[in-house]
Amino acid sequence: MSTLKGILFIQVAGEAINSLIEELQKKYTVKKGRRFNHANVTYEINRPHLSGNCLEFEISSKIPQDEVKDDKEMKTYFQEIKKRMNAEKDKPVSIEMENIVWDSKKDSEKERDYVKLLYSYPLEDLFDNDQVQKEYEKIRNNPKPEDMPEATGAMTVAGGVVLGQVRQTVAAIVQEHINQLMEANKAIRTQLKK
Repeated sequence: MSTLKGILFIQVAGEAINSLIEELQKKYTVKKGRRFNHANVTYEINRPHLSGNCLEFEISSKIPQDEVKDDKEMKTYFQEIKKRMNAEKDKPVSIEMENIVWDSKKDSEKERDYVKLLYSYPLEDLFDNDQVQKEYEKIRNNPKPEDMPEATGAMTVAGGVVLGQVRQTVAAIVQEHINQLMEANKAIRTQLKK
């Protein structure tokens, strides 16, 4: 059973990710649901969930099948993505290649291969106690309406500060991982064209 902390953290993490998806869909090409397309590659950011005392989320990108010649090159593409993403400071806990067969109109199947990355962060890593204390003291000593944290579910000012930090941290983390995946795809596609 989830704790109140876990429930609130997932709620604000979900809000942060939803806002990021909206930004990315405005910046790039909108796709259905939680997806967007950049440079002819579709990306998706899944909803966060709790696993133990950790926040987890998945991001994925379609492997550009029109640019890979065969299954061997597809596997090479996946291995290159895996190598690049595992070289990052915050590595995914798992990297998988997933094949999806999709029948959009019941008369034609579309087969797609995706790289799926799972990230996991302990809840305690999503905020900084010292920073929370500083921000709380600032608000307590000089309470201004514009400084009050907006956080649904927070019962105290300090709780609102924590949830605000969680929202900012999750948005920054997910943005960083999406950027890394986009850069990896760009680099590998450039290699393939040589």
